[in-house]
Amino acid sequence: MSGLTAIIGRGGEDLAMEWLRERGYYIVERNWRVGHYEIDIIAEHYDTLHFIEVKTRKEGGWQTAYDSIDDQKIRTLRRGAMAYRAMRHVRQELQFDLIAVTWNEEGGIAIEYTENII
Repeated sequence: MSGLTAIIGRGGEDLAMEWLRERGYYIVERNWRVGHYEIDIIAEHYDTLHFIEVKTRKEGGWQTAYDSIDDQKIRTLRRGAMAYRAMRHVRQELQFDLIAVTWNEEGGIAIEYTENII
């Protein structure tokens, strides 16, 4: 990942975390890693533990955030969540979500939250 891409990605995750907190989510982990699995955000909301993939894109780009959730990404998210569940002895219901952060050249930002992407 290039330096600029990493900066944009971190900025998108910062916005996503703020958006979640404003809606009552408790952020448990950010960029949690084990082996080659990574979960962008793990958050609690009521009795559910949310594994949240954050995708930051420029408006009008060639690939949407939803396009990036392919079979390989789904397998990786599931395996990472199962590893987290086993390591932390999680008993809560699990849910996989996507936050798409889209920015435009004028500095406008849109956040779209999609629950149950798997």
